[in-house]
Amino acid sequence: MIFCAELPINRGSRVNALEKKFLEQIRTRGLVADGDRVLVAVSGGPDSMALLSLLSAVQPVLHCTLAVAHCNFKLRGAESDRDESFVREHSLALALECFVERFDTLQCAAEWKKSIEETARILRYRFFEEVMQQNHFNRIATGHHVNDNAETILFNLFRGVSLPGLKGIRASHGKIIRPMLLLHKTGITQYLKEKGIASRTDASNIVNDYDRNFIRNRVIPLIEERFTHKLMPSLQRISEQAGELEEFLELYFENLAEREPGLSLSDGKLDVPTLQRLTVFEQKELFKRALRELDVSVDAQTLQKLVALLSTQPGRMVMAGRQLRVLWKGNQLCFFREPV
Repeated sequence: MIFCAELPINRGSRVNALEKKFLEQIRTRGLVADGDRVLVAVSGGPDSMALLSLLSAVQPVLHCTLAVAHCNFKLRGAESDRDESFVREHSLALALECFVERFDTLQCAAEWKKSIEETARILRYRFFEEVMQQNHFNRIATGHHVNDNAETILFNLFRGVSLPGLKGIRASHGKIIRPMLLLHKTGITQYLKEKGIASRTDASNIVNDYDRNFIRNRVIPLIEERFTHKLMPSLQRISEQAGELEEFLELYFENLAEREPGLSLSDGKLDVPTLQRLTVFEQKELFKRALRELDVSVDAQTLQKLVALLSTQPGRMVMAGRQLRVLWKGNQLCFFREPV
């Protein structure tokens, strides 16, 4: 598909090279359709400001409606409030509606016993979903790019995820779209400079206390210094291949469950003889799916315990986490949730 370089945009200028590439990716991946109502997640940082500018530039071609959503997590005092004001003012300049929510993130993190990062992520997407439902938006766009995907893959690798877990960030997942996923940070930075687009700097991104910051600020630059221009393309290939593998596995195990009814978690039970005929890889994948269905966290140690249980005898039991008991009873593995 060819896009005209003379395509007009709503700021009175012309589409530049990055905007054309951005539009092409949206069209190729089918991220935005005519008539879509797209809520743009804008923190005020460089990436989200670039996303907002790029979407505004190609909006006349996409024939979509745009609005802005901003989360004030109240983690940096007056700086957080200035981020909010900045996003509000920029949205007003673009004549876009701006939805804002303020959170007591620290209190929520303490109550939920979760990290600040995880708490902020939960609050953010709950807010997005609420705004989308109340205002009839059908897409939420976030500013993730190639470098973010690399960070996610390395972060997951260090956590010890399985091969499909190395898929990283997808261009679309349900209502979430990430139109900048094939754009590089250097190109985004240059784009902001060329367009004269201001952005806010979050000082907490510079501190290496958080794992993702450490990977972004220390690990990736060190690898790129040694292996110039090799890390990002390599991680992108791994991401694509892992995503393809996950699609294959989902279809494979869906068909396997249809052929072997004892492999579906019916009434909290799995058939032992059927499981024992499978490979260790298949056993682990089925256990992984069963645990997720029961809303239990999955880790390599738990999966190995469940596989080892199949080599024992009826009457044996293991704990899958702190609240799930798995008992071999007769010809079945029975999953019992322990009372809190």
